[in-house]
Amino acid sequence: MLPPMKIGVLGTGTVGRTVGTKLVELGHEVTIGSRTANNEQAAEWVDATGERAAQGTFADAAAFGEIVFNCTAGSASLEALGSVPGEALAGKILVDVANPLDFSGGMPPTLSVANDDSLGEQIQRALPGTRVVKALNTVNANVMVEPGRVPEDHDLFVCGNDEGAKAEVSELLESFGWPRERILDLGDITGARAMEMYLPLWLRLLRKLGTSEFNVRVLYRPSS
Repeated sequence: MLPPMKIGVLGTGTVGRTVGTKLVELGHEVTIGSRTANNEQAAEWVDATGERAAQGTFADAAAFGEIVFNCTAGSASLEALGSVPGEALAGKILVDVANPLDFSGGMPPTLSVANDDSLGEQIQRALPGTRVVKALNTVNANVMVEPGRVPEDHDLFVCGNDEGAKAEVSELLESFGWPRERILDLGDITGARAMEMYLPLWLRLLRKLGTSEFNVRVLYRPSS
């Protein structure tokens, strides 16, 4: 069982509020951040979530957290993180949950970065002193915090340059209900390319299945 921590969540949308609520339920103190300190969605979340919940700016949430979650829209992530003083994230783990979805051409969205780069890598380059771990971006918000909503075993992916950071994030994900053996480490932060490029398939499956509460499982024959 993880000890209570102070955690910052950047982003007041569905993902940020869902992740923040789960963290509070697990006993952590959470500050959720947005562009302004008096964001209405954040205030409603604080009122509904209780005394271990607080709100502030992106900079406030980043400074507060021992670990920080980036749950902003991928198109705004670099701008949001750019509003945070560098020292607020220096040496900390940043769990990047965002996807670089581009809605400018309508639905379904495309990816604003792909193939030879990723949002996760862009964030790591922008914050070289921060330990960026890509995680949770391949499932919807409810499944992120309650994997049992999908029947049978299914897999979650993580990647990042810092092995210790990935181990800490994996332990936190276990507290969400993800079995350790179902958390697959894809290596360094360049693994974010594959994780983010899964989104077009995820969107196609969403349309086919008629539900966002699904996931994949990797089945393989071990090499001899």
